[in-house]
Amino acid sequence: MTSRLYRASIWLGGTALLAAASIDAASVLARNLATSVHGSIELIQVAVLIAGSLGLVVALVNNTYARVHLLTDRVPASARRLMERMAAAATGVFFILLLAGSVWIAIDLWQGQELSEVVGVPWRWLRLFANMCFAAAILVLLRHCWRPKA
Repeated sequence: MTSRLYRASIWLGGTALLAAASIDAASVLARNLATSVHGSIELIQVAVLIAGSLGLVVALVNNTYARVHLLTDRVPASARRLMERMAAAATGVFFILLLAGSVWIAIDLWQGQELSEVVGVPWRWLRLFANMCFAAAILVLLRHCWRPKA
């Protein structure tokens, strides 16, 4: 998959990981120089959420996530396809429940003006981003239920 959205996801996720590493390195350097980078943990949380959410969706789209083939390599192709579909459905149910809980929290706290303590990161937009990635993961898993890649 080499669409613009895919490439943009890779670049955004990679940039977020580089930002997290850079912020952490600057924070460690500042501590060794007897000062500090205020809010570094909050900023790293933002970067890791973006990178992790995008990484999850990209891995599911390309079917490149870690898997154990202990059973599927030892069964006939028809059973393997059924097992792949069942695994995709079970994972989809997990993400549906995760999305439901996350949406519930987002709805409860949307009007709360929830901000991080030091830097003032608005958590509502990050929850919305994570929920959109969960929804995208669910759609990809539904596609795998109907057309599994063995």
